[in-house]
Amino acid sequence: MTKLPVRVAGWSARRPWWAIAGWVLFVALCLGAGIAAGTNTATSEDYRVGEAGRGEALAAQGGLEQRPMERVLITAKAGAERVGPEADAAAGEIADRMRQLPEVASVGAPVRAADGRAVRVDVTMKGEEQDGKKHVDPLLAQTAKVRAEHPRLRIEESGGPSISKDVQGQRGDDLAKTEMIALPITLITLFIVFRSAAMAAVPLVLALSAIVAAVGLSMIASHVFPDAGVGTNVILLIGLAVGVDYALFYLKREREERARSGGRLDSRALVELAAATSGHAVVVSGLAVAASSATLFLADDVIFSSIATGAIVVTLVAVIGSLTALPALLVKLGARAERRAAAKAERAARRGKPVAAKPARSGAGRITSTILRVTAARPAATLAVAVFAMLALAAPLANLKLTDIGRETYSRDLPAMDTWHRQNEAFPELKSMHQVVVRADAARADEVAGALRELEVRAKTDPALAGIAELRTSPDHRITMLELRVPHFVGTDTAQDSLDRVRDDYVPATIGRLRGVDVAVTGDVARYADYPEHQKTKLPMIVTTLLLVTFVITVIAFGSVVLGLLGMLLNLLSAGAALGLLVLVFQGSWAEALLDFDSTGSIGSRVPLFLFVILFGLSMDYQVFVISRIREAVQRGVSTRQAVLDGIGNSAGVVTSAAFVMVTVFASFIGLHLIEMKEFGFSLAVAVLLDAFVIRIMILPAAMLLLGERSWWPAIGLRRSRGHTPAAEVRPVQNVG
Repeated sequence: MTKLPVRVAGWSARRPWWAIAGWVLFVALCLGAGIAAGTNTATSEDYRVGEAGRGEALAAQGGLEQRPMERVLITAKAGAERVGPEADAAAGEIADRMRQLPEVASVGAPVRAADGRAVRVDVTMKGEEQDGKKHVDPLLAQTAKVRAEHPRLRIEESGGPSISKDVQGQRGDDLAKTEMIALPITLITLFIVFRSAAMAAVPLVLALSAIVAAVGLSMIASHVFPDAGVGTNVILLIGLAVGVDYALFYLKREREERARSGGRLDSRALVELAAATSGHAVVVSGLAVAASSATLFLADDVIFSSIATGAIVVTLVAVIGSLTALPALLVKLGARAERRAAAKAERAARRGKPVAAKPARSGAGRITSTILRVTAARPAATLAVAVFAMLALAAPLANLKLTDIGRETYSRDLPAMDTWHRQNEAFPELKSMHQVVVRADAARADEVAGALRELEVRAKTDPALAGIAELRTSPDHRITMLELRVPHFVGTDTAQDSLDRVRDDYVPATIGRLRGVDVAVTGDVARYADYPEHQKTKLPMIVTTLLLVTFVITVIAFGSVVLGLLGMLLNLLSAGAALGLLVLVFQGSWAEALLDFDSTGSIGSRVPLFLFVILFGLSMDYQVFVISRIREAVQRGVSTRQAVLDGIGNSAGVVTSAAFVMVTVFASFIGLHLIEMKEFGFSLAVAVLLDAFVIRIMILPAAMLLLGERSWWPAIGLRRSRGHTPAAEVRPVQNVG
């Protein structure tokens, strides 16, 4: 893996304009091919998991699956008055208008609220539940027209399609805001690191171009792994972080070698030298992120498959850009810098004032140097204190509660959500539902219907249910479904307890007595309950695979079983501490005002798995980069103890800068409205901070100092390479003035 980056970088350095043009063409082709192929959006079938998913599949066989539905709510302007004949007339007009739309499958009869203060009209749309948001605009337009004709009434529309449309728009606005925050801060950070606007712009340009190419490739990949609507978010989140980091590692090393060479090497030689060192780290890190992300496919979930696809594609594209376009840009910028330096030296010589060469800026800063001195003097104490602190941060994990994110958590600032809440206040039975779906021979339809009617009678005495039921049968009489209304939101204990009674008591006592039938309980509450359980069953297998992948990549990269085991433990430690802080902040209510969220008393079920996988991959960035610097020193014959102190000290600046960029990108997601995205951003930002400033500067060096030469066991490749450094492969070339 050392020779490949050198060969590729060497080609790009010799033909910089060809490499730059090739990268631009590659990005354009990826985007163009993606647009031509289009995005294959996930269907309702792709989201089915657990018993709820099985029930949905049974219902779909009989044409009884959930359809996209909009509801028009009519109330008085004041909201507290009973509505009269005008409301009935408006409801009739809405029904007539909706029936004429090609997007509408059926319109229900107007329903008046029990207190007489509201009337609603249910409109069922054609197509799949997931597609409703694409076709809801004509329905909203008709509602707006009737509203204009009845100024004394409050006429509004809400439902799954309009809410999804509003949430999608809000998410787009939020992402635009995060870009406005993350991009300038990233650019400022890079300018501080390099003290050059041109050099600062290079990582950002490469990262953004990698994101564009990855978006196109992900559209093509969606025809194999359907897009669940989160792929672009992940590409932006991961692409900006790793794209800037990889370029930063490369650029920083090139600048160090340029200063160290004192003008004895030209730009091409410096680029090849950076490729042999940091380029190798970029390749290993990229493969680690991609391999770690691939474990998400084991979740057997369309959302995680979409996340994995986006992360893998953008990471590999970022690696390609770092090995091709970046060396070419460095050669061109380096040549320009050399010409400027030569001209400056010539002018100074004419004035008789020679220009003093700038010394190479290396070594750790004050804070890092202080920590390293303490670590070197007392490695055992440092290790014990740091590990204890990380375990203390992880302690709240004992109270972790995972749930799906219900619709009621969406921002009420959205018009459709505000209407949805008022609909549920006027008609509590709309909050959620259970669906008992049965498949049997058509000849047994009456027998099945009788058993379901018995279930309905039992359920009517349940105080957690609304006492409203509807029995439907498929045209072929093979599928029968009983729908039970629940006047509680899906995330409440009351709704969840009612699901347990339906599944464990009512179904076994009624339909469960029939032989040869297939039954499943689905619906809103079941979906909410079954998804976290599905994730919990997959988590052990994915984490085990993730640990194995991390171990194997580390062993292959450094030839050390000890470092492989150490890397696994350190990643678990940082992930556990980050999750502990996540539970402490989001599962309680004390930070609600600070971070602008309403606590659900739980953590989104997708967050831990996402954090584990992405963090394990990103942690390899720092681990590979830091250990590579240590290994280089060991290869030159330096003792492991001194190599650890020098390697971590010399890499501390770039690791700190890279971490700051990542934290900025991730932390910007805390400002989003969706609580799950807040949790994603917070947990990743905290994890990167802990990984960069505790794991890599305190725990890793302390552990390696205690292990000493045993850190490299069995170290066959290292013993063979003692006294040989990658720099020896790069020929020194006289500086071109």
